[in-house]
Amino acid sequence: MTDNDRTAQLERACSYLRRIPAWYLATIDVTDGHQPRVRPFSFAMVDDGKLWFCTSRDKDVWAEFSANPKFEVSGWKPGECWIVLTGEAALEDDAVVSDRVRQAGFKHMVGIGEDHESANDGRLAFFSVRNIAARFCDIDGSEERLEL
Repeated sequence: MTDNDRTAQLERACSYLRRIPAWYLATIDVTDGHQPRVRPFSFAMVDDGKLWFCTSRDKDVWAEFSANPKFEVSGWKPGECWIVLTGEAALEDDAVVSDRVRQAGFKHMVGIGEDHESANDGRLAFFSVRNIAARFCDIDGSEERLEL
């Protein structure tokens, strides 16, 4: 698979996520180590061949990723299949996130009611996804796996 093919598949998964108001990201609770925690997310963007998400450093999800970077996302658009995406949060990529992603994430987070002073607010955190796998699933049990 070429880099262009991979980026096209990432764009396809990202486009699906962006077409629904919220999708749900599950992590493992840092204080328990076994209990899954699920919360809505709504920012996704592909840049430089990577899928990017955004959150705040003061949220539990950031601490959970710091302890265990594995996560799973699930989202559904009525009348269509649903997506299941697994991966690991590459928190270290926050240091190299592009200004394009940083600006888009800031605008998105402020737009949903988060309180950040600027795209460079130290609480604003970005991570890319590594070891990513995605599939589109249908109620009849069929699924399409994306090559990522």
